[in-house]
Amino acid sequence: MTPQTPLLSVRGITRNYGARIGCADVSFDLWPGEVMGIVGESGSGKSTLLSCIAGHLTPDTGSLIYDTRADGPRDVLAMPEPERRMLGRTDWAFVHQNPRDGLRMGVSAGGNVGERLMAVGARHYGDIRAQATDWLERVEIDAGRIDDRPRQFSGGMQQRLQIARNLVTAPRLIFMDEPTGGLDVSVQARLLDLLRGLVRQMGLSAVIVTHDLAVVRLLADRIMVMKDGRVVEAGLTDQVLDDPQHAYTQLLVSSVLQV
Repeated sequence: MTPQTPLLSVRGITRNYGARIGCADVSFDLWPGEVMGIVGESGSGKSTLLSCIAGHLTPDTGSLIYDTRADGPRDVLAMPEPERRMLGRTDWAFVHQNPRDGLRMGVSAGGNVGERLMAVGARHYGDIRAQATDWLERVEIDAGRIDDRPRQFSGGMQQRLQIARNLVTAPRLIFMDEPTGGLDVSVQARLLDLLRGLVRQMGLSAVIVTHDLAVVRLLADRIMVMKDGRVVEAGLTDQVLDDPQHAYTQLLVSSVLQV
């Protein structure tokens, strides 16, 4: 991979639900170390787009060219299913809005992190536990709670545990779906500071979907605004939020729409 090569090239991604448009003809490049924010009101298509890009939904048309470590740029949608699953366990990660969707609630905190390591071949118990302990501390969870179950944690702690589980294998690309949704304002602020630090420290590329413009202003380098399944405006985050050109973006920024 060279600096001139996008990490991910999204081309013409379209997904319909019968006669209803989920997302239509969406294209963009994501560069190494860049964070892309996708915003819009409920039903705008942002979650459908994220699911298509992350492999949770199969688009009707389009391509996803990913710059793989071993073989260079490849269309993820054309990969055999085992390769796509392996990509999701190694180079890619997904942080769900509800951490219960991304954690095994009956497994200890250390076990949740360790399972991700075992999925990529780690077998030495001592090394796995040491790495799990290190990552709990990095996401500000007391290492003494390594054997506690996630159900014993607060919502904010569960979300931080989900982040540790995802990042322990050092992925290059992380997808985040409303990562601060449903959390108290003070907990949101702490989590955002944590995410921003980890993204910068690890040089992660990320695609984040949110209805909260404050989140994308803090985390995203660029932003796409979606309405009715289509991108209506895109650009550098500060430029779009400080000087929106499309009428819909202007409404979002002025908080006339409840998103």
